[in-house]
Amino acid sequence: MLVLTVLQGPDKGRKYQLPPNEPQLIGRSSEALPITDDTVSRRHAELTPDSGIWWIRDLASQNGTYVNGVKIDGRQRLKAGDQIRTGSTLLVFGQDDTVDAEAIQLLRPSELEFSIERALPSNEDSMILAEPEPAAAAVDHLRIIYQLTTLTTQVMDRQQLLESVLELVFREFEPERGFIMLAGDTPDSPMKPAVVKHKTMPKDKSDAKIGVSRTIIHHVMKNSEGVLSSNAMTDKRFAAGDSVQQFHIRSAICSPIRFQDRVFGVIYIDSSIANYTFTEQQLALMNAIGQHTGLAMANADHYGQKLHNERLAAAGETVASLSHSIKNILQGLRGGADVVEMGLRKDDLNLAKSGWTILKRNLDRIVSLTMNMLTFSRQRGVELALEPMGLLIDDCAQLLEARCRAKGVALIVDHDPEMPPVPIDGNLIHQALMNLLSNAVEAVAQNTGVVTVRSMFRVTDPLLGQGHSYAEVHVIDNGPGIPVDRQRWIFEPFNTTKGTKGTGLGLAVTKRIVEEHRGQIHMESSEGRGTVFRIVLPADTPEGLDPSATAQSRHEPNQPV
Repeated sequence: MLVLTVLQGPDKGRKYQLPPNEPQLIGRSSEALPITDDTVSRRHAELTPDSGIWWIRDLASQNGTYVNGVKIDGRQRLKAGDQIRTGSTLLVFGQDDTVDAEAIQLLRPSELEFSIERALPSNEDSMILAEPEPAAAAVDHLRIIYQLTTLTTQVMDRQQLLESVLELVFREFEPERGFIMLAGDTPDSPMKPAVVKHKTMPKDKSDAKIGVSRTIIHHVMKNSEGVLSSNAMTDKRFAAGDSVQQFHIRSAICSPIRFQDRVFGVIYIDSSIANYTFTEQQLALMNAIGQHTGLAMANADHYGQKLHNERLAAAGETVASLSHSIKNILQGLRGGADVVEMGLRKDDLNLAKSGWTILKRNLDRIVSLTMNMLTFSRQRGVELALEPMGLLIDDCAQLLEARCRAKGVALIVDHDPEMPPVPIDGNLIHQALMNLLSNAVEAVAQNTGVVTVRSMFRVTDPLLGQGHSYAEVHVIDNGPGIPVDRQRWIFEPFNTTKGTKGTGLGLAVTKRIVEEHRGQIHMESSEGRGTVFRIVLPADTPEGLDPSATAQSRHEPNQPV
């Protein structure tokens, strides 16, 4: 399957598979490939398959689309290895590098004659090289083991680890070909190739297959010892040049990847260079590499299991917290419905209206919970547009007007008239402000409560090298304040100071939204003296965002206005 691999940008290392017959959109909109680069337009470029050939075209993006460094104008054909630049993201178009299951051809003894010259147990003794010059050998061996130890302690991804190990083996042993095969999940499962590497690129698919004796692999896996083997070339099939070209083997090393009693798989290398054979010392070194790799894989498995257990525990805690919040809301809905039903049964409109008030309050709570859950679990980045902050704050104030009036709370809005439109995701910032303002209205006392929302714009001194602009929003209340012992975890999910009235997600979601905007949120509170939440957002216009456009005037490329 074809893939797009990110070489540069915020998503570096990610791979996007391209289904054979489905056009793909590059951008930040919900239907596009999930790219988090803010310099990429929401609909930046389109990839289209046509009879097995892929084409790319730019969708009138702000920063344009480049193929191999040249800006494209119109539809352009893609070839394997082409580099595509969209914004600050650089992608390469090519085949998936997943190892072909048929890359390794296990041959029966009747198909390939071999002999085992040396066999060394894979244990601690194999880490000591016995050579005429033990000092020089020890230094060289220690250098390789140091590189391997550094590698295995830094890489936790199994595939990346195995690729890096085989790369190290090729640098030190200089074989013609090599691979790492891993055992199946069950004793009866066949072994599968994880990494395959050639010194030179194979000429064709048949030349890419590595013929190796099934007996060697079985011997190494069963006895947990490394094997140094060579083909004596006595089989008549190796007398002809074509046969030699087919199997290539002159000398081979196969060592187990092992930790304690578990054998994860094998590392295999061979050489086709005439009159060249690997040495017993190289076999000992390969055994050491196999041991270190096995230890790293065991650590990775242990880390993965630990992470899995932590995720299960977090999921259980999340479900328990949400269940508790939803149960409270459902109880409120049921209570309100009972009052409405009683009012209808008694033909008492005032009683029914009081029940509807209870229902509406709990409906608002479940809507707020659902929106916060969706935001908390979202994986996509923000979609920036130039938005007037004052309009967002006014809209939030209008939505809370009825609640403030019912509770007798004064809601004061203080705008900075000099604040220009700022680059934000309007929907997300609106949700964050609603969370803060709703909390403030609930926190203050009835009839005496005051909530103030204040916005301001500031620019730091460019002469000091800090010529950046910032938008600030303060939400201030004269409520009871937050106890000191609760302030340190106020932004943690599923922690609430409102008892059964809160879900514990509002402030966690608000903090996440602000940080996704590369901003900061601070809280100052004293018991009996109220609370202040201060949001600071960068207001510099990002590269590629039209400073003359606002959320109301911007429209998608190639879309009707």
